[in-house]
Amino acid sequence: MNLRGKFITFEGSEGSGKSTHIQRLVRRLHAAGAETFVTREPGGTPLGEEIRHLLLHHRSGGIMSPEAELLLFTAARAELVRERIAPALASGQVVVCDRFLDSTTVYQGAARRLAPEAVAAINRFAVGECRPDLTLVLDVPVEVSQSRVRNRGEGKADRIEREDGDFFRRVREGYLSLAQAEPRRIAVLDSTRPTTEVESAIWNIVHERLA
Repeated sequence: MNLRGKFITFEGSEGSGKSTHIQRLVRRLHAAGAETFVTREPGGTPLGEEIRHLLLHHRSGGIMSPEAELLLFTAARAELVRERIAPALASGQVVVCDRFLDSTTVYQGAARRLAPEAVAAINRFAVGECRPDLTLVLDVPVEVSQSRVRNRGEGKADRIEREDGDFFRRVREGYLSLAQAEPRRIAVLDSTRPTTEVESAIWNIVHERLA
């Protein structure tokens, strides 16, 4: 199938399975003959990785205002789009990104309760004309998300992962509202199902919507 120059993003709360399903989708894409570029947010460039550390792990991050958080996330995104994503798409690669502008809409807009109009305007400025062709939201209940994060065994939770249940309920509701508003672009998958079932469902969606 021809997926040249398509842009696929994965979204969802912490512990929803994004990393696992990105790896599985990329294996299938390679088997189908597609050349891929895989990246993540925040990060993906030297500048973006520095911003990621500041946002998630640096000791000064605990006192960060929601407005500063919003601008840092979108600064990393602006760099990633121009330095990595846009050139990869132009060369015909399938770009697969762990989070993109929808994360800002949900985490900083819905969950941090920043004004949606301001968040949308800053997002538009950061990404320009770059928009995902398909967004896959891996949905899990808040209790499942928090349990998976606790059991990952990857060391100390980052600044976002330490937020409370109410914050992540707003995150989940934000993603579901986005999917209702943009059903042609966004597909929601029940990520509590067995991994192989979710993998197959993702591949079917990619094939139906993009190929």
